[in-house]
Amino acid sequence: MHHGRVHPSSTFSALVSSPPRSGDSTPPQPGSRGWYELAPEILRQRLVIEGVPAGPVDDEQIRQYLSALSREVDMVQLLEPVTHRSDLYGWAGWIHWETSGAHFYAWEQPRLFFSVDIYTCKAFDPDVAVAFTREFFSAGTIVAKSF
Repeated sequence: MHHGRVHPSSTFSALVSSPPRSGDSTPPQPGSRGWYELAPEILRQRLVIEGVPAGPVDDEQIRQYLSALSREVDMVQLLEPVTHRSDLYGWAGWIHWETSGAHFYAWEQPRLFFSVDIYTCKAFDPDVAVAFTREFFSAGTIVAKSF
C-alpha cells in the first residue's frame, strides 16, 4: 500500500525533467537530468570552494572571512555574518549580501576541511574569491567549481 509517501528520487526526476509549459519561451537546454534554464534574464553565478585549512576554523575566523570576502568580490553586506556550531558537524556561517550571499562550513572531524558556497545575482571574479580564500585560511590544498 502506498500511504501517500513518494520516493524522493522519483519526485526529483519528475520535477527536474518536466518540459516547459505551453507559452514558455525558453526551450530545454542540454544538461544532466533534464536541467534547463528557467530564467535566462536573471543573472545567477555560483562558486563552490573547498579546501584544507592550516588549522581548525572557529566562529571568529568565519565571521572575519565572510565580511572580508564581501569586500574582495565587491558585494554589499546587509547583515553581520551569522555562525552556529553543531556538536555533530562543526561550524557553519552565512552572510547576506544585497545580491544574495555565501555559506561557509568547517569540519575538524573526520578531518580538517572547509566548504564555501557563493551564490550571487551580480557577476564577480571567481579567481579573486579562490585566491583570497586560499590565502585567508593558508590552505595548501584548495579546489573550486564555478557554475
